[in-house]
Amino acid sequence: MLQNFDIEWKIALIDSVGSNALLAAATILIIHTLGFYRPANKNYFYLLVWCVVISIIWTASVKFGLISLFEENESYKTFLMRSIPVRFDMAFLVIGCSVIMSMLWYNLEEKKYMETRKSDAEKLARDAELYKLRQQLQPHFLFNSLNSISALAGNQPEQARKMIQQLSDFLRGALKKEDYQLTTLSEELQHLQLYLDMEKMRFGHRLSTEINHDENSLQFLIPPMLLQPIVENAIKFGLYDTTDNITIRINAKTFDQYLEITVQNPFDPETSAPKHGTGFGLSSVQRRLYLLFARTDLVSTSVKENIFSTKVKIPRNDINDTYR
Repeated sequence: MLQNFDIEWKIALIDSVGSNALLAAATILIIHTLGFYRPANKNYFYLLVWCVVISIIWTASVKFGLISLFEENESYKTFLMRSIPVRFDMAFLVIGCSVIMSMLWYNLEEKKYMETRKSDAEKLARDAELYKLRQQLQPHFLFNSLNSISALAGNQPEQARKMIQQLSDFLRGALKKEDYQLTTLSEELQHLQLYLDMEKMRFGHRLSTEINHDENSLQFLIPPMLLQPIVENAIKFGLYDTTDNITIRINAKTFDQYLEITVQNPFDPETSAPKHGTGFGLSSVQRRLYLLFARTDLVSTSVKENIFSTKVKIPRNDINDTYR
């Protein structure tokens, strides 16, 4: 472009290389400076002043530097002085674009960093609450079992010793499981059977269970120790207020997008009136599933013809991402 103004090619080359080298150095300085300091509260007026000041410094440096190099070339000096406003405008445009692009880049990086920190903080809080729920669940079940053992120790010591062994096996399996360690429905039902055996020792012939499932459901991955509090809740509201024999029914079915587990227990409407979310068991399960899947529709209850049903849905697609 300088040669179009009849500037000698050697002078044009020195002018272009020197001017653009200084401008490149100025933009690199700005980019690195914005990495360490950016105006607070989006006060961009200071950035505008900064661009003007740096453009003035660059223009003055180019002006006096080139004049000192070509002091004897009057025609070039005249051209240089007339081109100063244009050079300033070009410098301001380049520096301003560098500032805008740098601010957008650093703000985007900062936003990503803050989102990562927020996600990590939410995960830590979720893990802490899940751990708290597990810590609440185990003593809750343990106290009930110890009370049953105490009741059996006086007149049925053999049964009490057997129940202690079953309790030991149950707790050993429970302690090995973590909230983010998946277990198959088959393993969960085997672990649940230990709990049911202990409860049958407590209530004798009054309690019976019926477990139905399809073949695909047994290998479905679910959160560990999910069914025990639901079944405990069913036994509590099915047996505690009646002297009749009851049957707890557990049904598992797989669908395209989820596994559905239904726990049913009869109840006496004259002495027991179960409500949605009654007891620690259902509320703990509902809270755990909400923390794991961020959904509030995975646990539901219903009453039909003196049968209380608790239905739990485990999403198929979400669970792999949750535990990844």
